[in-house]
Amino acid sequence: MESTPLALGDQRRMPAQVRHAHLVDAARRRGFFLVVDIAAELGVSEMTIRRDLIELERDGVLVRTRGGAVLTGASVRPAIDREEPAFEARLRKNQEAKRRIAEVAAELVEARQTVALDVGTTTHLLAQRLSERGGLKFFTSSLRTASLLGEAGREVYVPGGQVRGEELSVCGPAALEQFERYWFDIAFIGVSGISTEGMFDYSLEDSELKRIYLRRSAHKVLLCDGAKFHRMSLVKIADFAGLDLMISDVAPPPDIAAALREAGVAVRIVPPPGA
Repeated sequence: MESTPLALGDQRRMPAQVRHAHLVDAARRRGFFLVVDIAAELGVSEMTIRRDLIELERDGVLVRTRGGAVLTGASVRPAIDREEPAFEARLRKNQEAKRRIAEVAAELVEARQTVALDVGTTTHLLAQRLSERGGLKFFTSSLRTASLLGEAGREVYVPGGQVRGEELSVCGPAALEQFERYWFDIAFIGVSGISTEGMFDYSLEDSELKRIYLRRSAHKVLLCDGAKFHRMSLVKIADFAGLDLMISDVAPPPDIAAALREAGVAVRIVPPPGA
């Protein structure tokens, strides 16, 4: 179980040894953590956590990554997410990081391309960026994204099929058959999490369309913020072999970085805020 934030008085009195123990425990339970999250939990500055991480790395306990840390030499067990949070809740989580990922992803789209946009919050933010650009053909199973692009006057196509609940995604055999006929210049894929084993999602139905995007696109791009590292859910979409590029706000932990490198996937880290 995740730890709960300490009371304010406890935070102010917390000695370095207790913070260090909390950091090691967080890395052991989560596999990877972000400095900003731990600082908020402990009620201390991000600079304090970074100094702690320097000491722990010097002692050989943790390995710092861009924005966070992992255990040294550990075989990390991914956390399992069994329930799919509501779309709006996911959209609010790490929204700043997702917006920066979407900005960089938008730079990859060239004039007159056919663009496949997966369901998900980061791909929806990408659609907002691309809605200002004409001359593109968009294909998506997300009715939210299709509505956004349609209202902006863009050319957008959705498959026929069954609408899946709160996610407002179109799925089912008819949708799969229709999109299997197309060829896309570039596809942007969203996930619930990644581990060394590959990419994961909550939904059996949506995962089938993700695999079509991976099969039927010339260039495949994974959009993944750092909170999704070392996380799994119900369905494994695919391993990394079908990807060309991953865009994230922080560098992946060493074991995931090695898996991406072995699969030939390029990694692009977006600039920090204000850079």
